[in-house]
Amino acid sequence: MMATIEAKAINDAALIARDEAAPVARTGNYEPVRFNAMKHGILSRLVVLAHEDGAEYDDLLAALIEEHRPAGMTERHLIKELASIIWRKRRVLMAEGAEINRGLQSVVHNKHHSPIPAAAPFECGLSAESGDLPDLLTATPEEIAEQRHYAELDLAATHKAAAILHKGGANAYEKARRALIQESRDWWDENVEDESYPATAQGLAQFIADDLDPLCFRMAREARLAPAIKAQTLGEGLQVHRVERLNRYETHLDRKFERTLAMLLKLKQLRGA
Repeated sequence: MMATIEAKAINDAALIARDEAAPVARTGNYEPVRFNAMKHGILSRLVVLAHEDGAEYDDLLAALIEEHRPAGMTERHLIKELASIIWRKRRVLMAEGAEINRGLQSVVHNKHHSPIPAAAPFECGLSAESGDLPDLLTATPEEIAEQRHYAELDLAATHKAAAILHKGGANAYEKARRALIQESRDWWDENVEDESYPATAQGLAQFIADDLDPLCFRMAREARLAPAIKAQTLGEGLQVHRVERLNRYETHLDRKFERTLAMLLKLKQLRGA
């Protein structure tokens, strides 16, 4: 394997030497392709893994070549080094995203622990059910505001129906039923069909007190606390200790990039002088 790599390195060096020995006056279609020998050298084969897109690496390297216009073997090597650092940093960011996604998945689907109560530690009675967390994490601020508005309307309609029943009078049952929003009304009708409650004013009042009002109150409160619940879930899913090593490696790559770029710019400065 080492013999093959060395042979390829010698071949690459020969190609570069041939290009540098060519007459400077060469023109025509040569300029756009005069750095092509760099694209498929030994370094690109070591940096780009088998499952990665080599064309993307070639585009990255070509862009750096176009930007810095190397004039010699050393500058060409430094540009290849810059490309490899950027490519590795891209890989680190992908790994970091994968770790965060894995952490979020474990938090959202954890049956024994929910971030909802911790999002508002001084709020009593928050549900520990995490069934709506995936939808909450992908919801936009506008969608969250709309859900809060809808929950408050539901709660207000429930209170209005309870007030009608408490006041009593003719047709109180029908008036209270119509005061509910459609979803709550459908839920009530299902309970009547199942004979869980009688279709009377007293039965509806009991349904509101036992089932509907507590649910609407909880949903309205959780909708109000949705931004805090979302932030808590993201924070717990981040699990910094799992990405700490990646962050250290990313810092190492940043410093290496700065040193390599400084060396390249210094060479170009000296050459210009």
